[in-house]
Amino acid sequence: MAPMSDEAAFTDFVVARAAALTRTAYLLTHDHQLAEDLVQTALFKTAKAWHRIEGDPEPYARRILYTENVSWWRRRRPAETLTGGYDAAAPSPVDQDLQVSLERALSQLTLKQRTVLVLRYYEDLTEAETARVLGIGIGTVKSTHRRAIERLRVIAPDLGDLIGAGR
Repeated sequence: MAPMSDEAAFTDFVVARAAALTRTAYLLTHDHQLAEDLVQTALFKTAKAWHRIEGDPEPYARRILYTENVSWWRRRRPAETLTGGYDAAAPSPVDQDLQVSLERALSQLTLKQRTVLVLRYYEDLTEAETARVLGIGIGTVKSTHRRAIERLRVIAPDLGDLIGAGR
């Protein structure tokens, strides 16, 4: 980033969108420290490409979040543990019991399953878009999604209608 106006624009972007990117990163990783690392990596790569980005830079940064997360779970498959949770305020009022149940249930999914569900439900991507973002086949997205929903039904029957039949 050479010109000062580019630096100012990038700084404004970070200030405005870092919290939202961190929430998404936490949903992907279910680990506060990994989420912060993921956001830092995404922002670093976004900063390096800032002069080439046309229009809204957020989709570019979010794509980096997704692809870096996929790279991390492809490189290593760490043992997952329950964490304390993410402490940032939710953007709107939520049912705290439901939120806790959902966080616990999501923490018991594999990273791949959780990533597919975040992209499908939180980011509202289609199966094809999810496959493209993750660099996997649509069939893999479908089967991962199906297994994740089945697992959620077993480990969190109290989520009931939230899980539904999937999409």
